[in-house]
Amino acid sequence: MVFALLQALGTGFAFIALIVVAIFVVSVLISAIKVVKEYERGVIFRLGRVQGGPKGPGLFLLFPLVDKMVKIDLRTVTMDVPPQDIITRDNVPARVNAVIYFRVVDPNRSVLEVENHVLATSQISQTTLRSVLGQKDLDDLLTNREEINSQLQTIIDDQTEPWGIKVSVVEVKDVEIPQNMQRAMARQAESERERRAKIIAAEGEYQASERLRQAADRLESPTALQLRLFQTMGEIATEQNSTIILPIPLDLFKPFLEGQDSSGQKSRTARLEEEEAKRLYEDAVGDARREVSSEEVPTEMPDGEADR
Repeated sequence: MVFALLQALGTGFAFIALIVVAIFVVSVLISAIKVVKEYERGVIFRLGRVQGGPKGPGLFLLFPLVDKMVKIDLRTVTMDVPPQDIITRDNVPARVNAVIYFRVVDPNRSVLEVENHVLATSQISQTTLRSVLGQKDLDDLLTNREEINSQLQTIIDDQTEPWGIKVSVVEVKDVEIPQNMQRAMARQAESERERRAKIIAAEGEYQASERLRQAADRLESPTALQLRLFQTMGEIATEQNSTIILPIPLDLFKPFLEGQDSSGQKSRTARLEEEEAKRLYEDAVGDARREVSSEEVPTEMPDGEADR
């Protein structure tokens, strides 16, 4: 009876062992079957050595316990570059951040040449962002975004090319500057707008003066001036005003003013001539009287001479 019990136990252990072995074989076979998606590629290592180029997409088998596969995603990765504190070339502190778009073009090199290609690309992007933007002025940083983005993309792509990484786009997202610098820039922009407004107003005055000069040249003709007067009267009449002001050219009063001035000039000249004539007359009369008085002699003679 004891022998039968031991035989039954041995049979149970064998059955359990058989089940364990079957499960192990099935798991090994399942692990040997690999499926790679359309946007993925597999880099296969056989006993530590890379076997050819990347595999996939689709279904393929690996040698159990010999082959190992690393999957690499070929889709474009969008990565935010953390904000970086920089000092521009004109000594202005700023805080900038950016976004970078890259993808893997060579899965083998992305696995063999760098430990973590995403982390490496992030770090090289941060250092390049600080070094490039630190060589720019603040005005260039705010206005020449396209040129700066192109320069950043070129530098980062050259540095990640040995890793099998292709950087397609680098964009500077935001530039934060201190509040006092923002106020100074606001005052500068306001002054610039005022300068432009004054220039535009002066240009308008200049053009208006040119037009007025041309209009004055046109209105030198009496007929044109009369027509303009009638037009002004028509414009006033359409507004239903009770008072109408008629402008009268000063040229109409010019003859009267000139006549008054000439008459006044003549009267003043006449008075001067009269005074001059009177003075000459008085001088002439005085001279005549002196001559007469000097020619008079005594007419009486002594008695002896008279008898002789």
